[in-house]
Amino acid sequence: MMDKTTEHDYRAALEFLYGRINFERSANMPYSLAELKLARMTRLLELAGNPERDQKIIHIAGTKGKGSASHFVNSILTQSGFRTGRFTSPHLYRIEERFAIDGIPCSPENLLSCIETLRPLILEMDHEASLESSHGPTYFEITTAIALLYFARSNADYTILEVGLGGRLDSTNVCQPIVSLITSISFDHTRQLGSTLESIAREKAGIIKPQRPVVSGVTNPAARAVIETIAEQRGSPLYQLDRDFAVNYHSPTRLDESQPVAEFYQMKNGQAQKKFDSEIGTLGRHQAANAAVAVAACEQLKESRIDVAAIQRGLSSTHCPARIQITHRNPLVILDTAHNVASVDALCEVLAESQQPSPSVLLFASTQEKDVRGMLQSLVQQFRTIICTRYLSNPRGVAIEEVAKYARQCADEQNQTVEVIEVATPDEAWSLSQRLAGEDGLICVTGSFFIAAEIGERFRQSDKRLPEQNHQAMP
Repeated sequence: MMDKTTEHDYRAALEFLYGRINFERSANMPYSLAELKLARMTRLLELAGNPERDQKIIHIAGTKGKGSASHFVNSILTQSGFRTGRFTSPHLYRIEERFAIDGIPCSPENLLSCIETLRPLILEMDHEASLESSHGPTYFEITTAIALLYFARSNADYTILEVGLGGRLDSTNVCQPIVSLITSISFDHTRQLGSTLESIAREKAGIIKPQRPVVSGVTNPAARAVIETIAEQRGSPLYQLDRDFAVNYHSPTRLDESQPVAEFYQMKNGQAQKKFDSEIGTLGRHQAANAAVAVAACEQLKESRIDVAAIQRGLSSTHCPARIQITHRNPLVILDTAHNVASVDALCEVLAESQQPSPSVLLFASTQEKDVRGMLQSLVQQFRTIICTRYLSNPRGVAIEEVAKYARQCADEQNQTVEVIEVATPDEAWSLSQRLAGEDGLICVTGSFFIAAEIGERFRQSDKRLPEQNHQAMP
């Protein structure tokens, strides 16, 4: 428990941080990568003494799956006896979740210490930028610096850095990783990254460093070709899903009764040689692919302690918050952060592969510039009731009536009988979904990190069955 002085300083430090330019919570996302400049990040780390230089960094990019892959890598390394720092974004409930050692979020005291160390450096950069009619470090650049500083102070054996946006110009890309991962390529952030899979792949592949190994879970042929070309140009050994390694997924019979199992293979001359099988702690064929990429990356570390038993323990104990996360039973509640078509399709595949309770209720809200209609085209096939709402914590939410319009259009086009209900607030939406599902039904919350966080916070506070690690709501 903080004393009053420390708590006051902590709140002031958070106000300083939240006052920075923050594209995660801005209604005006940059329409060009020109806003994203590595020079600011490089300068901030120089002023901080370059805490990243002595760290063994595992760098992860991808349209979807990078957060899950980071959890898998973290669990495998922790189960192998290594001290591991993991930087992810965004957070669900508290900013400290972004900075974890061995899966445990940073304490408020350590976060305060890091911000206070960086604050005078940031103010110095603000002054320098004002002379050029520019701006100083952004929110994400500062949180990246906090992570690197905190992990250095914590003497982490390995540091896992998850890209925020894209890859090439993301603030995390100032690092020199020992291995890079690219989990997948699909359409998202197209205004910033480009409107073709090739252009998006080119931005993601920007994390590939010369002569450093890269592991790829990308299966789209066009995107894959871009990654192969860039890896070859940079002399970087490339290990690819379905060419150098493979995975086979077995879904549980019922969503709420057992863990899925995955079989992991090594490929040689087009032939698959089974290495081992393992339970995995997350649902979905896409998560098995993320697990396979994580295993392949850990194998690149050439650590004798990373043996099959440690990998199996790591995979089975990996739980990714709000990634098709079962949080309740009676009714069965699934919390998911899917916010693009590929992620929604993965969710729908999980629902289709296993028996699920009925009636099924979807609680949905989404974000401006996302393909809301594309997501709902799949979701109307899985749910008989769709409750449309809008999250409150961020101005980027899509208007409720617009979401409902798309849902009704998609249902009509596919001759699906779906009741679409407009509800003003997440609180009301959650209460209604409980009444409609009853004790025997299914409630799925998806469409955005922000709606997952807001609903998760509400029922987490009222139900002690939910994971204790989630802490309290973000201030």
